[in-house]
Parts: sequence; structure tokens; C-alpha cells
Amino acid sequence: MSLAMNPAPIPQILVVDDDLALRASISDYLGQHGYGVHAASDAVTMEKVLASVPIDLIVLDVMLPGEDGLSICRRVADGGGPAIIMVSAMGDEIDRILGLELGADDYLAKPCSPRELLARVRAVLRRREESAAGSPPKGKAYYFLGFTLDGVRRTLRAPNGVSILLTAGEFSLLSVFLDNPQRILSRDQLIEKARGAEADVFDRAVDVQISRLRRKLHDCAPQEIIKTYRGAGYLFDAKVTRP
Repeated sequence: MSLAMNPAPIPQILVVDDDLALRASISDYLGQHGYGVHAASDAVTMEKVLASVPIDLIVLDVMLPGEDGLSICRRVADGGGPAIIMVSAMGDEIDRILGLELGADDYLAKPCSPRELLARVRAVLRRREESAAGSPPKGKAYYFLGFTLDGVRRTLRAPNGVSILLTAGEFSLLSVFLDNPQRILSRDQLIEKARGAEADVFDRAVDVQISRLRRKLHDCAPQEIIKTYRGAGYLFDAKVTRP
């Protein structure tokens, strides 16, 4: 008797944009390429969708009525929510850095082609899958300076017992550091190990993710953990143990 294999679940995308025509165009294009697509015009409608559907990725416009996209991005990322690709007419470098610093996985300037957006969606979802596949096995954890990294829940527990939620990028980088303690890693090495050798990553994003990770560790750490070596890279200065 042969056993039928369950098909892989279809990734669910939520498009949040107050421009009806653009929202419909993006939704139709992503739907034609095999994704389950949902749409919202503002934060209130977005929350209703998130409460009813397990969303994998949000395509999020910055300029929205009511709560703006940057505020939404910060709130969703801090809560360990879906991946986020921010889309905005504000395409200057400072805007990209701000979006990434708030927890976005990628940032795309308007106007953008549907094909480019599709490529970014695929890349972000692939990185999340690779990150999850590289997580510590269930029941395993990393320990350092009183911290515990939970590879299943993708959370960091501080010495005082408080859980620190990590974005996908922060989790990937911390995992790389924990696998390579007391070793200087260049930006290119971090990108390759955390996101794959073919990842198209904006270099500044690594510095932003490390800055966010540093802040989350700083309040509970007895010492500086992630050290910068100018012109060389970063070093994770802590003893790491595994059960």
C-alpha cells in the first residue's frame, strides 16, 4: 500500500496598500505565480486578516491612512510576526535603512516591476525556510552568559528569564555567531552563512541587524558580546555551550 504525500502548504501573502489599483495588480500577479494572496487597505483590515489566516509574508506600503507602515513594521517585527517587504515611493538610502532597522526583511522602492517584487518575495521566503532548516534541533538550545537560544520558538531567553523575540534576520545572525564564537567574521561571511551565498543583500542591512541584536542583548548582558573590528568584521565574545 502506497502512502500519499501531503502537498506542501501554499505560502500566504498579505498585500497592505491603500491604492486599490496597485493592490489588485500586485495581488493578481502573486496569485498567478502560486501564492495565496490576501489584501488590506489599512492596519485595521490587516489585523483582521492576520487573526484569521496564517500569513507568511506581508507586502507593506509605508504611506497608509491611520497607522503608517513604519509603525506597523516595528510592531509586527517586535512581535515575531510574518516576514515583511516594505514598498514605498521613498526610496532614499536613509529610508531603506530605517525600514530595515525597524525589522523589515527587505525594502523595495516604487515604482517597482511585479517581476522584481516576485523575486524579492521568493528570496525572503527562501531565506526564512533556510533559517528554519538551520535552527537547532527540537529540544536543543545554545547557552551563553546566562542566555538561552530556543531554536524551536526562535526566541532568546535572557538571564532574568525574560523572552526576547528575534526577527528572522536577527535569529540567523545570532545562530551564525553561536556556531562561530571567538572568531572574527566579515560582513560577506555573515551574509553567506546566514542567508546563503547567492543572497542579494544590501550590505548595510547586516550592520542594522547587528545593531538591533546588540541592543536586545545589551540590557541583560554582563559584558559587550558582539565586538566590532574596524575593517575586519564582528566577533562574538562569549563562551557558547550546547546540551
